[in-house]
Amino acid sequence: VQLQASGGGLVQAGGSLRLSCAASGFTFDDYAIGWFRQAPGKEYEGVSCISSSDGRTYYADSVKGRITISSDNAKNTVYLPMNSLKPEDTAVYYCAAFSGYGCSLVPYDYDFWGLGTQVTVSS
Repeated sequence: VQLQASGGGLVQAGGSLRLSCAASGFTFDDYAIGWFRQAPGKEYEGVSCISSSDGRTYYADSVKGRITISSDNAKNTVYLPMNSLKPEDTAVYYCAAFSGYGCSLVPYDYDFWGLGTQVTVSS
């Protein structure tokens, strides 16, 4: 099982980034993919998730209206375009796979995790 997050970087406040999560080693359609982030000294925070089977999505209140998660099942990849980025969005972003029903923003629900990608938003 492998989850590879990419697309992070350094961007000015108000800018945009698109994160990608490429999955392999499991049946993609049977899992939801979630994005989480961890800022220095803080707990993991659920950002968004998408169910690969029915396309159901959830967003944290902190990112609603600025992020639209999408899934390309043919490529086993989930995308997280982020707009109007703020300094408080600075964190390491991780993607993870969830085998339960729908999707979840609770980190402990997830079965597999990938390495993170750093997002830094300067003011």
